[in-house]
Amino acid sequence: MATTVRRSTRTLPVAPLGPENPLPALLPLDEAHTLEESERAALPAEMARQVEYGPLRSVLPARVFDGYGRRRAPAPLDTLVLENDRLCVTVLPGLGGRVASLFHKPSGQELLYANPVFQPADFALNGAWYSGGIEWNIGATGHTTLSCAPLHAARVPAPGGDGAMVRLWEWERLRDTPFQVDLWLPDESDFLYVGARIRNPHDRTVPVYWWSNIAVPEDEGTRVLAPAEETWYFAYERRLRRIPVPEWRGTDLSYPLHSRFPADYFYEVPEGARKWIASLDEKGQGLVQTSTDVLRGRKLFVWGSGPGGRRWQRWLTEPGTPGYVEIQAGLARTQLEHVPLEAGGEFAWLEAYGPLATDPAAVHGADWAAARGHTEERLEAALPRSCVEEAYEAWRPYADADPEGEPLAVGSGWGALEVQRGGFTLPGTPFAAETMGEEQRPWAELLRTGALPCGPAGSPPGPTLVAAEWRELLESAHAAKGAARHELDHHLGVAQWHAGDRSQAVRSWERSLDSAQGGARWPALRCLAVADQQEGNTARAAQRSLDAVTDARKSLDAGRVPARAALGALAREAVEALLAADRPGEAAAVLDELPAAERERGRFRLLRARVLLARGDIAGARAVFDSDFEVEDLREGEEVLSDTWAALTDEPLPDRYDFRMRP
Repeated sequence: MATTVRRSTRTLPVAPLGPENPLPALLPLDEAHTLEESERAALPAEMARQVEYGPLRSVLPARVFDGYGRRRAPAPLDTLVLENDRLCVTVLPGLGGRVASLFHKPSGQELLYANPVFQPADFALNGAWYSGGIEWNIGATGHTTLSCAPLHAARVPAPGGDGAMVRLWEWERLRDTPFQVDLWLPDESDFLYVGARIRNPHDRTVPVYWWSNIAVPEDEGTRVLAPAEETWYFAYERRLRRIPVPEWRGTDLSYPLHSRFPADYFYEVPEGARKWIASLDEKGQGLVQTSTDVLRGRKLFVWGSGPGGRRWQRWLTEPGTPGYVEIQAGLARTQLEHVPLEAGGEFAWLEAYGPLATDPAAVHGADWAAARGHTEERLEAALPRSCVEEAYEAWRPYADADPEGEPLAVGSGWGALEVQRGGFTLPGTPFAAETMGEEQRPWAELLRTGALPCGPAGSPPGPTLVAAEWRELLESAHAAKGAARHELDHHLGVAQWHAGDRSQAVRSWERSLDSAQGGARWPALRCLAVADQQEGNTARAAQRSLDAVTDARKSLDAGRVPARAALGALAREAVEALLAADRPGEAAAVLDELPAAERERGRFRLLRARVLLARGDIAGARAVFDSDFEVEDLREGEEVLSDTWAALTDEPLPDRYDFRMRP
C-alpha cells in the first residue's frame, strides 16, 4: 500500500487563538535560552561563535499572539492524513504543519504524545504555542513564530513511485528564508520519512535555526537514549554546563522524571556517529528518530518531577492526562546557536520517525555504553543507516518537483510578496500572487508606486516590514494620495528600530507625532514610550504610555476587534510603566477604565494585585490571589506570580500559582 493522502478534520476541545496584538513587537519576548558573556567565553570556539551570532533584536515583522484564553469548546481542526499499511500520520496544516499523531497499526501504538486539547500558551517567540506532536522550529532560538500559523500544503510525487508526499512550505519571516517539509510513507515501511530544506535566496549570509521537536509520552519507566557520553546541561538558571551521561551528581538523568526541575540536555554526539535519539518505555518500546548527518544536534527536554514542571504540564493539557517529554534534533549542538547559511545556499536533510522494540533488560541496564549500543543495533536492524542515506539521495530530485492539483492548504501571502519584491525563483515551493491579502496590499502598492497607503481610520496601523530592502523603500517613500504622512513615519521608525538605528527611529516617531495633528497620535506615543523605557527614562515612558492610552480611546473604534486588542495591549503596557514610575494611583485608573470583560482577564487581575500592593493595600492584593485567577498568557519562565505572592506573605506559594522552573 503506497502512501495515500486525504483531507479530514479532528474535533478537540479548543481554546480560540484570539486576535493578534496590533502593537509592533519592538522588544523580544523574554527568551530563557540566553547566556551572560562570561558564560559564553568558557565555551568551545565554534559553539561560542554560533551562540553570539545572529541574536534577535525583536520578533518583527511577526506580531505577538496573546489574546487567547483558557475556555475550551469542541471544534474541528483541519487535518491532512497520510497512510500506508503500517502507519497513519495526522498533520495540522493550519497550526504550523504539526504532526499531531503517528499511529503504528501493527502494534496499535500511538508513538507521539498526542495532546487531547488545543490550548495556546506563551512559549513561542511571538506568544501562542501548544504542546504535543512533532513541530518544525525554524527562525531563531525558541519556538517558531509559525507555531499557530497556517502553512501552504500540496501533494507532490513521492520518490520511487510510492504514492504521494505531502509538501508543507512557507516563508519564515524572522530570517526571510523559505523552507519546505516533505512527508511520505514508503510502501510497507514502519518509518515516516521527512525531507526538509531551508533556502537562502538573498545575496547575503543569513543566520539559520532549526530544531525538530518531538513530544513523546512520559512515565516512571521512560528512558531517553542517544549516542553520547556527555551532554550540555541548560536549566532556567541560564548556565550551560558540560556534564556526563547518564549519571550526574548521583542521579541517572536519562530517566526524565529523575530531574527535579525543567531542563535541557544537549547531547555531545561524536562527529562520525550515526545521528539518532530514542524514547523507550519500561518494555523497551517507543519511538526513535534518526537523520542524515546535517541534522547534527540531539536534545532531551524534561519538565522534571517538581511542582512547577507538573503545574506546567497540567496547564498545557487536560488534568489527569499523562505527561510528556521532548526529544529533538537540530542543525547545531545546542538551541542557543544560530548557523550561517551563505548567499544562494541551502541546508537539506532527511529524517525518519518510527517504532523501536528493544530488550528492556539491555536498554534499562546500568551499563550505559551497552544500553545505547543495543539501541543502535536495533535501529540498524529496523532501518539501516545506509537506507536513510539512500532515501535522502532518492528524495533530492523530487525536492524541486512542482505540487500537483489543487492546494491542500493555504498559508500566508508574505512569501508571494517577497518573491514579487526580490524576483526569486524557488522550484518546488510556489508562492502564488493570489495568496496575497489585505495585510500585503499596502506593501505591494509601495513596490508598485513608491507610496504607502494608510490603513482604515479608527483601526491600528497594519504590520510593518523591516528587512533592509523594505527599510530602503520606506526611506524613499511618500504617503499615498490623500494619506497622512504620520503613518509612513511610524512604519519607518519601526524598521529603523529593528535595524538597531534607535536614534533615527526616535526621530521618525517624533515626526509622526508632529504630523498627526487631528489624527491618531497614540502609535508614535507608544513607540516613543518603549524607547524611553530602554533608555532608563521611566518617568517619560510612563507619561507617554498614559498619553497613548488616552489618545487611543478617542481615536480607535472600540467596536472593531483590532482596536479592542490595541486598547487592551496599551493599557497593560501603561500600567506596567506607571508602576515602574511609582504612580500606582494612575495605574489603578487605567485598569478601572477597561471594559468589565477585559478587567476579568487574568493578566489584568494580576496587575490589579500589583497596583494594590504598590498602594500598600496588602489585604486587597491578597484577596485577588484568594479569588483564584489564571494568567492566560503567563510566559515560560516568568516569575511574577511567585514574586508578587512573596511580597504579600511568607506563606507557601499555593500549587495553583506555582509555575517556578528553577530552585
